[in-house]
Formats: sequence, C-alpha cells, structure tokens
Amino acid sequence: MKREELYKRLNGVFQEVFDDEKILVNDKTTADDIEDWDSLEHINLVVAVEKEFGIKFNMGEVTTMKNVGEMVDIILEKMV
Repeated sequence: MKREELYKRLNGVFQEVFDDEKILVNDKTTADDIEDWDSLEHINLVVAVEKEFGIKFNMGEVTTMKNVGEMVDIILEKMV
C-alpha cells in the first residue's frame, strides 16, 4: 500500500473517531492539532486504526508515537 492511499483511509478513521469530517491528517499532525484528542480518544483511535488496517500495535509503539507520520511508518512496516 502506498503512503497516499494509507492517508486516505487514515483520514476516514480520524474523521469517524473524532466525529469531524474536516479533519485531514499529515505526517506532522499531533494530538495538539485536534481539539478532542485526549488520552481516552487516543485509545479509541488506536483501536480504530488497528481494526481498519488489520494490525496490532504493541504498547511501546502506542506510547512512543509522536505524530501521525510515525503512526503511518509503523502501519506500513506491519503491512509488509
């Protein structure tokens, strides 16, 4: 899967989790950029991303992701 295609699907997940169709994420997007992205919504987001892409993040990955770009890198690694 190409990065661009992954972002299309990921945008849909973010829009659904945060109930905001205007959200468009990129490599540098962080929790500070999305108003409702708190620790509880982070867990909901991780679960939704895992379901969408058929992957599982480990705790280390979940706690060390600094931005959406790092999340995308991990998803791409897991989908190989």
